[in-house]
Parts: sequence; C-alpha cells; structure tokens
Amino acid sequence: MADPTLILHALVLGIVEGFTEFLPISSTGHLILAGQLLGFNDDKAKVFMIAIQLAAIFAVVWEYRVRLSHVATTLHSDPASQRLAINLMVGFLPAAVLGLMFYKEIKGYLFNPLVVASALVIGGLLILWAERRKHVVSTETVDELTWRRALAVGFAQALAMIPGTSRSGATIIGGLFLGLSRKAAAEFSFFLAIPTMFAATAYDLYKNWHLFDAGDIPLFAIGGVASFVSALIAVRTLIKFVSRHDYTVFAWYRIVFGGVVLMTAYFGLVDWGAGA
Repeated sequence: MADPTLILHALVLGIVEGFTEFLPISSTGHLILAGQLLGFNDDKAKVFMIAIQLAAIFAVVWEYRVRLSHVATTLHSDPASQRLAINLMVGFLPAAVLGLMFYKEIKGYLFNPLVVASALVIGGLLILWAERRKHVVSTETVDELTWRRALAVGFAQALAMIPGTSRSGATIIGGLFLGLSRKAAAEFSFFLAIPTMFAATAYDLYKNWHLFDAGDIPLFAIGGVASFVSALIAVRTLIKFVSRHDYTVFAWYRIVFGGVVLMTAYFGLVDWGAGA
C-alpha cells in the first residue's frame, strides 16, 4: 500500500499541474516550487511529474475532441483542417529542435527555484507590457492563422524551455504581439500544446524509463486523475475569462509570487535549495 504522505503529495501536485499547465503562470515552475516545499523532489518525483503532465495533455485532447476528430477525418479535403495541421507542425518545430539541442543543459542548470522565481517575475512584466500596448487584431480566429505567424509563435513557445517562463504564457503573449485575438492566441496555445507536450513527455519517458516502478502506479493514478480534472477546469475557465478580460491578473500573480520566493530566499526565511 502506498505511503499516505506520498498519496497526499500526489494529489496536491496533480492539482497544481492541472490548474497551471494551460494558464500563463508556468506549471513547471509551480511544480518545482511545490515539490521543494513538500520535500518531494527526488528521482521518483521527477518521473511522477512527467506522468501527471501527460494527464494534463489528455484533458486538452478531450476538451477539443470534436475539433481534432474533424481535422483528422477531413485532412485530405478541408483546407481549414490542412491549414491547422500545417500550423501545428510549423509551430512545433522550434521547441523540438532547440529542446533536443539543449535538453541536458536545461535540465542540469535551469531547474531550480530561484531561476523559476526570476522567470516568473520577468514574464509577468512582459505580460504587463504586452497588455499596455495597443492591441491591433489581424487574426481573429485560429482558422485565419498563417504558417509564418504560427512559426513565430513556435519560437515564442521555445522560450518556455526556461522553467518559470510558462509555455502557455509564451505562446499566448507571442500571439498577442503578432496580432492574434486573445481567444485565438489561447486556443492556438492549447492546440500547440498537444504535439509539443506529447513529444517532450515521450522524450522524458525515454530518458528516465529506468526510474519507473510498478509499485508507484497508485501514486501516478491519483496524481493523473487530479491533473486531468483540474486541467479540464482550467482550460474551460481560461477561454471564458479571456473573452471578457485581459491577462493582467496573471501578470501580477506571477510578479507577486516570484517576488515572494526571491525575498524569502534572500532573507533566509525559506530554504528553497539549489535544485528540484
């Protein structure tokens, strides 16, 4: 039987992953910080975090199952389906290439709480800047997105390889700078997450397969269910939210949260450690 403390950690981290994965506040950053606070940051925790990320991806697949099914079945004949497929492939390429090139360096040097906190603050300031610029919309829906803009959003997404930056935050804000409407930027971010996160998760599984233990299945199952349900809620909530509001609230959350981590580290109030 699994350790009750580990079960509680799995539940908490699953909820954290699900709620933060598709909001512009960095799921990886929150998992690193939460894992450090809980003392759940060993090799088992690293594998666990890969598994619950996979569950969050399935939440997006489920939410957009009708659209994705339509694209898959009409790819041979529907120009809109072909355009979306091409845009996803093009948008995925920068992160795929750069991720393969710098995987070891990123995992070795950037996965620590102070890097995360700094990236949270910097990302928050960039969101404030983006929201205070005049936002001229030239791409109202995902179907209007060109492959050149999709590629540019893909390069923005690649910045999220720095933990704390936020994959969804980078793609959404990149989309706003490129003239996408808030809804189009959010939806393309969700769609682009599917190939990007599947590939990143598969690569992480390949690199860390030796750490898996069948005895951890209950732990992964609880964390996975928590991640799936909370991610589904987050995706639905964000789409409704951005139809009426901007991203300023997320910017201030990032700045305050990251600032608290940096201040508590500076004054020695919390031992955030050197790694996660």
